[in-house]
Order: sequence, then C-alpha cells, then structure tokens
Amino acid sequence: MSAQVRQEIIEGQHGDRRYEQYLVTAGGKIRCLRCTARSTRSKRQCAKPALKSSATQKCQVHGGRPHSADVLRRIAEANTLHGESTKAAKEQYRQDAVFIRQLEDAMRVLKMGEGPRMRGRKPAGYKGVYNTEGVVRMFREREQQRNLGGER
Repeated sequence: MSAQVRQEIIEGQHGDRRYEQYLVTAGGKIRCLRCTARSTRSKRQCAKPALKSSATQKCQVHGGRPHSADVLRRIAEANTLHGESTKAAKEQYRQDAVFIRQLEDAMRVLKMGEGPRMRGRKPAGYKGVYNTEGVVRMFREREQQRNLGGER
C-alpha cells in the first residue's frame, strides 16, 4: 500500500469476516466510507468509496445509487429507451418495416423487380402479399391508416 492511501481495518458486521470500513486518501485529508462489496473470485473488498446516499454502504458500481422517485417518474412519462425511442416511434418503425416487406412482395407479384429477397425474420404484424388482390388489400389498409392518423 502506498503512503498516500492509508486504510483502517475494523471488525465488520458479518461476524468473523473483517472488512475495511474507511478509506483515507489525499495524504490523510479525506476520510470516507469504503464499499463493502466483495469479489466472489478473489474474496477481496472493493476499493472504491461508498456513496453518501447508499443505505447499504456500496459504491456506484455495486448498486449504491438509488433511483429517486423523480427520475423514475420522468422515465415512465417519456416511455423512452436510452432517451431516443418512444413507444410511438417504435410502433411507427414496426409499421414501416411491415410496409417495406409488403412492398417487396407486391413488386414480386407484379413482376417489377428481380434479385434476392430481404433477409431476416419478418416483422410482427406482417401479412404476406401473394396475388394482385393482396396488393390492393395492402394499399387499402395503408390508406385507412393514413386517414385514421396513423401516418405522421
């Protein structure tokens, strides 16, 4: 251990297990609680300081930071994933993927294109287009979606 970091070892709450409760850094000027998490492989204690808001005396990596009610409320209101896609945007993306796949089928039926088909699994909600009646049905359904406000 370096001279700059001094650690005090005291008896822990886990009976015979000893853990270091405090971490003293900056030449003895800063004293803080130490994370009590232990590695399952090496059985060594985490060397990071515990967060002040942690009820379990854990660092940020090991789950010491609780989510406040305000943060959870904002996440629930936005229904976002990583701050980008809302549920409405994901639904629009799915509908567009279905329409693109159906357009490819329609081009095959009408003999407008050649080449390989799109790879990958078909999106949820996909209905195949196998004849000219299916092409007409596809465009009527798309027109109904536009009239109902499904299109942006």
